[in-house]
Amino acid sequence: MRVAHLILVHANPNQLSRLVERLAHPKSVFFIHVDKKVNIVDFECLFRDATNVFFIKNRVDIQWATYSMVEATVNGFKEILSKGIKVDYINLMSGQDYPIKPIAEFHDFLDANQGKAFMECLNVEKEWTEAISRVKEYHFNHWKIPGRFKFQKLLNFILPNRKMPDGLIAVGRSQWFTISSKHVEFIIQRIDSSPHIVKFFTFSWAPDELIFQTLLFNSAYQKDIVGDNLRYIDWSDNKQNPKLLTSEDFNAFMQSGKFFARKFKENDEVLNMIDQRIV
Repeated sequence: MRVAHLILVHANPNQLSRLVERLAHPKSVFFIHVDKKVNIVDFECLFRDATNVFFIKNRVDIQWATYSMVEATVNGFKEILSKGIKVDYINLMSGQDYPIKPIAEFHDFLDANQGKAFMECLNVEKEWTEAISRVKEYHFNHWKIPGRFKFQKLLNFILPNRKMPDGLIAVGRSQWFTISSKHVEFIIQRIDSSPHIVKFFTFSWAPDELIFQTLLFNSAYQKDIVGDNLRYIDWSDNKQNPKLLTSEDFNAFMQSGKFFARKFKENDEVLNMIDQRIV
């Protein structure tokens, strides 16, 4: 079961290096997307001798909560599939993730659950209602012009609520997931052939937490979806970003049964605690 870890990073090359080391497995390959606004040389120099680490060439200047995150992910998907390496699963991660179980167990788990898609798919209308405005209202946070938010407010006051294209049911939550290559191939085909869907999500807030799950859920692959993205993420602070995990959270995430946890600071002592437990 060969796994391609697609890792999106924008800082802390040494933290990325540590993550790759912990994810190392005879059947692992790594594809790294470095934010275009960052000097990629700082990352590349750490992997000069690595034969299983590749850097995404078609890089994107990622802006928080915009469609640029989707573009970066899709570019990564395309380069993985075009590399000529047979890959069974793609595991989407950030540079602030970390495994909390031995990586061999993750490969064994995927081998025992071939063809499944592990992603959060909460129904926006029924389960994740705080996200309703993301799809029913227009969002212009990707625009870089003065007054864009005043214009956004005015437009949403004047116009009726937006409707999902093609009658899609909106689902999602976390942007991080583990899906098979067949699911990735379908998502790429759907996006490339549906400019109206791309346009819709371009004007949505944080579409990376919605578009992939929504497209897969509204397809013949819905039956493959397991509503668990295999990650421990703590949203208890009720902020737009998850809590930074520390040693105080160690028991909670280690007992969660998940394979990965996020987010961690570089060189935090909790990472050493994890290593001591799982190595």
